[in-house]
Amino acid sequence: MTQKEPIHSHVVEKAARDLLEERGVAISAIADIVYEMQSEYNDSLTKEDCVDSINAVLEKREIQHAVLVGIELDKLAEKKELSEPLQSIVDSDEGLFGVDETIALGSVFGYGSIAVTTFGYLDKEKIGIIRKLDSKDGDEVHTFLDDLVCSIAANASSRLAHRLRDRAEELDEKEIEHRDHEERMA
Repeated sequence: MTQKEPIHSHVVEKAARDLLEERGVAISAIADIVYEMQSEYNDSLTKEDCVDSINAVLEKREIQHAVLVGIELDKLAEKKELSEPLQSIVDSDEGLFGVDETIALGSVFGYGSIAVTTFGYLDKEKIGIIRKLDSKDGDEVHTFLDDLVCSIAANASSRLAHRLRDRAEELDEKEIEHRDHEERMA
C-alpha cells in the first residue's frame, strides 16, 4: 500500500477561502461581526484588526477542514445529491439537526471559553451576514455555512480579546506574535 502525500496546508487554506468567497461570505462581512462583538471592550479596535484576526483564524487546519466539509455538504444538498432522509434534513435546516453546530463548535474549542460562549451567542442572535445565510431565501443551502461563519467570528473575537489582555499585561509584541504562531500550529 502506497502512502499518499499530505496536502499542503496552503492549498487547503486557499480552498477554504475560495469556498467562502464563492458562497458570498466576504472576510469584511465577518469582520463587521467581530468588530461588533469586540469594540465595546477595546476603544482602539479597528476593522483591520478584525480582518487580521480572521485571517489568523483561517490559517488553522481545524477551521479549514470544517469549512471544506460544511460547504461541501451544503453544495451537495443544493444539487439534491444527498441520500434521504439526510437530503430533506439538510435542505430544510431542520431544528433538531445539530450536526451543523457540532462541526462548527468543534472548531471553536481551540480558542477557549470566550470563543465557545461567543459562538453560542452568534448562533442564537444571527448577527450580520449570519442572519442572511440563515434566512433560507432562494435555492441556496447554508445549513452548515451560517454556523461556520459563527465559528470563524467567535474565534477571531476570542483571539482579539486574548491579545488585548496580553497587551494589558505588557507582553511585548514579539511574545504576542510567538503565541499567535503557537496557536496556529496547535
